[in-house]
Amino acid sequence: METKVYNVLPEDAVFIRNTVFVEEQGFKEEFDQIDGRAVHMVMYDKDNPVAVCRFFKDTEPDTYIIGRIAVIKKYRGQAIGMELMSEAEKAIKKAGGKKICLHAQERVKPFYEKQGYYLSGINDYDEGCPHVWMYKELDC
Repeated sequence: METKVYNVLPEDAVFIRNTVFVEEQGFKEEFDQIDGRAVHMVMYDKDNPVAVCRFFKDTEPDTYIIGRIAVIKKYRGQAIGMELMSEAEKAIKKAGGKKICLHAQERVKPFYEKQGYYLSGINDYDEGCPHVWMYKELDC
């Protein structure tokens, strides 16, 4: 697997997010103004885009928000999401980040807990889907 980093929203990221969030999960407001300022990471199996995430600097000092983490169905269960998260964490750390926050679908909370993320105590809904805010302090 190869991970590529983009400073603009690439078509491969649009394809994955449309496939996972819009077609599979029914979200309607998938793309937003944050896409224009975020760093986008796409993981490839040869030339096939298989996973995506984005991250951007938060208003809180040394804090980044990571999100829009998705893996194409055929590639799930192969630790690709964990590998992509690890790559994103390295990039955030290199950019000076000391803390990462994310807004996770409640049903995938265990995925993030396995990677060292903790609940921040805030639960809410995004397009009717229960979400939780989580965070992780990076070793500096």
